[in-house]
Amino acid sequence: MTGGRILRTMVAALAGLLSAALARAQPAPMRVAVVVGNDLGESDEIRLRYAVEDADKMSRVLRDLGGFRPEDLIVLRSESTEAVRHAIIRANERLRLEGGRDSMLLVYYSGHGDAGGLHLGGTRFPVDELEALVRGSSAHMRVLIVDACRSGAITRVKGGTPAPPFALPARQVSPSEGAVFLTSSAANEDAQESDALRGSFFTHYLISGLMGAADSDGDRRVTLSEAYAFAYEGTLRASSRSLGGTQHPTFSYDLRGHEDVVLTMLSGSTGHPMGSLMLPTSRSFLVLQEGPEGPVVAETAAGAASHRLVLPPGRYFLRGRGSDDLLEGRVTLQAGAELAVREPELERVAYARLVRKGGTGERVAGVHAGYLLRSGLWRGSDICQGAYAAYELVTSRLSWSARASACRGGFTNQTLSSAADEFNVQLEGTHVWDLPVVSVHVGIALGPSLLTQTFTTTGSAPSRTSLAATLAAGAGVELPLRRGFVIDAAFATGVYTFRERQADGAASRWSTAAVFIGRIGAGLRW
Repeated sequence: MTGGRILRTMVAALAGLLSAALARAQPAPMRVAVVVGNDLGESDEIRLRYAVEDADKMSRVLRDLGGFRPEDLIVLRSESTEAVRHAIIRANERLRLEGGRDSMLLVYYSGHGDAGGLHLGGTRFPVDELEALVRGSSAHMRVLIVDACRSGAITRVKGGTPAPPFALPARQVSPSEGAVFLTSSAANEDAQESDALRGSFFTHYLISGLMGAADSDGDRRVTLSEAYAFAYEGTLRASSRSLGGTQHPTFSYDLRGHEDVVLTMLSGSTGHPMGSLMLPTSRSFLVLQEGPEGPVVAETAAGAASHRLVLPPGRYFLRGRGSDDLLEGRVTLQAGAELAVREPELERVAYARLVRKGGTGERVAGVHAGYLLRSGLWRGSDICQGAYAAYELVTSRLSWSARASACRGGFTNQTLSSAADEFNVQLEGTHVWDLPVVSVHVGIALGPSLLTQTFTTTGSAPSRTSLAATLAAGAGVELPLRRGFVIDAAFATGVYTFRERQADGAASRWSTAAVFIGRIGAGLRW
């Protein structure tokens, strides 16, 4: 090789090394976020519970997975309009001076609002001004996310008075490139928050999507459209079961000349090492911090393309909802590790058990039927045998049953035979203790009975009918099976009080009889 060729080769190699070094030294695009949460609205609006928590959750996922440096995250909790306005202006100034190519401004708000603007602790931020501050930013990409409206009970509407919810009119959306606007509800709907999720429906599903549940193409990057699609479907599904009514998030954007915006990278950031949790795809899963009473961290959807969540290292409690039962279990996620969870590793829990330990705001209903026997009401009478049917409602404190039963007994002696029928209706309240395999319950039941006695004899013996008041206390055991089926057995002692006509024709008198009652049957809960 000649000297000139050697020199050219060395120069080319040095140029390549220099180019690679410069590429590595190229700073990441600047991303600045203003994240606002305010539980207080105007004087006539009910205080929200989770708007500030929503803002904190959003800031953490933007920091851990969104490429937003801590110094570029401005988090405002329970601040006034003036403070929020100043924060957005300050963010825009930083982006104008330091932003450069591919910079981003993201503004997120959770709290009260209506068509006129945001309600920030007695102050009002006009929607026109908010939209102008965002669209007027020099950032290459501008994103505005607003989760606002009114108020309710278990599923709470975000606000207080019947006014139009927050909405960005279509005419106000910026015509320039790189402008995206998301709101949590349509213009004629309420936005809602949930006690079970400890946050709003919309923000819960948006954050779950950003943590990986929305990664539909599996490229370990969550784009704005993927996150919105996941949040839309989750919000629609959850709010359709609420008292506040169905909620439809909205999405207005103009990305001319741009690819879809990547909001989070599931590889995490170097300053905040994360772990990867792979969940079964057969059912939706809630991931809670530490244990079953901890805050909800994220959620995946049954049948979704992605069941991978990228989470900070720590201990988590998993709850998978199926059509027949739940799967529950605890996992520990290590930094940098990928943990795949399989269904056989989790405990199967009947819905009634989950309700009883306060794991859901829902109730479980069911029907039971089976065989019943009762000891005789009169000396010498046979056991009364028959059947029962019951409707059951399971709550976190007690289980309630409305039960109807019928049985036939009687006796036979040298002169006559008798058939004694009973038709009984009872209301029973029981308390249940759930053991590893079976559940044990104790309860009290009361109600009326219709007693009828007929005779077969060569002489005259008219039939007798009487009403009785019944009171019984007992205990039992039940075995939960798959698909909501349960087997139940119970034993009780009771007292019957009724008027009894004497055999010699004398006037009737009040009688009391102590009895033993046994039941065994099967049921179905839903």
